[in-house]
Amino acid sequence: MRIVLISGIIFVHVPYDPATSPYLGQFGGLDWMRVFLADSLFRIGVPCLSAISGFLLFHRGFDAFDYARTLRTKASTILLPFLLWNTAFLVLVYAAQSRGIGFGYLPDVVNATPRELMNLGLAVEAWPINIPLYFLRDLLLCLVLSPLIALAVLRYPRTVLALMLAYAVLPLPNGIFLKKSILFGFSFGVCAALHRLDIRRLDRFAVPMVLAVLAMAVLLSLALYAYGPEFPAWLSTLRSLAAIAGIFGAWALSALLIRTGPGQALSRMGGLSFWIFCAHYPLLVLFWMVWNRLGIPDYPLFYAASPVLALAILVASHAAARRFTPSLHAILTGRRLGERKRTAAERNQHPTMKPAGSVAQRR
Repeated sequence: MRIVLISGIIFVHVPYDPATSPYLGQFGGLDWMRVFLADSLFRIGVPCLSAISGFLLFHRGFDAFDYARTLRTKASTILLPFLLWNTAFLVLVYAAQSRGIGFGYLPDVVNATPRELMNLGLAVEAWPINIPLYFLRDLLLCLVLSPLIALAVLRYPRTVLALMLAYAVLPLPNGIFLKKSILFGFSFGVCAALHRLDIRRLDRFAVPMVLAVLAMAVLLSLALYAYGPEFPAWLSTLRSLAAIAGIFGAWALSALLIRTGPGQALSRMGGLSFWIFCAHYPLLVLFWMVWNRLGIPDYPLFYAASPVLALAILVASHAAARRFTPSLHAILTGRRLGERKRTAAERNQHPTMKPAGSVAQRR
């Protein structure tokens, strides 16, 4: 599901300016579609990716969890790629703005204070310059807190998840997190793993669950389109709830996709999904700058073309990096090289498990 969700997140970050806001309604049905995709349907990506991470971290149980080893591993698979991708973009933005290019599209890096530069580079207390990477920042924070989260959901699962859900959806201060739903999604995944919830039992309800989530996203987008761009508190709460409920719809969709040939192929694209996630935002901003420089007024064309062109470039650049600079590719993707081959011991341990239905592959 990672590559499906991350490809959808591209639509969340397609740039626009006040004159082309979808809430102006100047492009008719396309504007509603933009709200549906960016502000409703694909908002499920962040909490679902968080739940996947929490689930996989503890899927062998609490006793098998090695905190020190986890931190060492995640330093190379999450922290290092975050620093490299974000710092590289920060340097590029500084170089461009030093020549008078890019002002108004991105934060002012040239005249930023040391505190602002620290946040843009490391996301200590605010968004990084490569905005989607806030997910990696908050995920790292969840990993640091993972033993406490695991113990809490082991002893008091209902109470802890209820409190975290309230924190995620109600208009409460964010505290140390940039996106509150990440904490809930991660904790929910940890809880499902530690309590050995058989989430595959939901597979028989996959079709109605997917349809229900789609219907929910449609209804939410209609409300958002009617009230936006400034949403009342109750609607913001509903949007957060819908994003979290989308976790179940994404799981149900994976049950359908993994039975298909394309779904099997997508499940082996771990490195590509991470590459797309880290690189798509700078590319979309570049497209937007070039588009405005060309002076083309047809925004619907930009909206339709930019995600397709971004995906094409990212797939090609990922393949080129993997072939010609494998060491650099491994570092930038956190050594996510694709499908891990099952060992003979694993096959003997699970002789009746079908790869097409395994939880790990669907993740």
